[in-house]
Amino acid sequence: MARMISMNTMSIRLVAGIALAICGWIQTAGAQQQMNAVAQERDWAIFVGQENGNKACAVVSQPKVVKPDGLTRGDIYFYVTMRPAEGVRYEISVKTGYTYWSGSETTVAIGDNNFKLFTNEDWAFTDNAAEEERLVNAMRAGSSMVVTGKSSRGNTTIDTYSLLGITAALARAAKECG
Repeated sequence: MARMISMNTMSIRLVAGIALAICGWIQTAGAQQQMNAVAQERDWAIFVGQENGNKACAVVSQPKVVKPDGLTRGDIYFYVTMRPAEGVRYEISVKTGYTYWSGSETTVAIGDNNFKLFTNEDWAFTDNAAEEERLVNAMRAGSSMVVTGKSSRGNTTIDTYSLLGITAALARAAKECG
């Protein structure tokens, strides 16, 4: 008999997992931060905290499908971060759970829209604010997104994220950081 997990249990697990990822993100960012989960909007968690004495917010999710099966990977997360004091409306970053192939790019596909992210170790980022705004708008209009990358071992990975709740999560984060 299949075991059913309630939506509340799934939400608690998602927030707990993302909370652990935020801790890793904080350490990697090299800034003094304390982020706390404040809400969950479907498949996206909202975190609010301080970064170098200024308010910062992050909207975070994990992929629903990770391919190929059988690869050993660390934590995998997609972040949209807001830093109002620095004029950062949306900073897109992806933590892939592996070190990228040197000089490779990561692709984010949402419907017919494709975005290129540059890579650095186990992170991928957009390289300009206009592209971040365009990516966030595509996320709001879409239902899922696919992040494709290449590991330092030559494996191509394909991670599929749900975009359910992203619009509400971004609105909540903007309110919290406003």
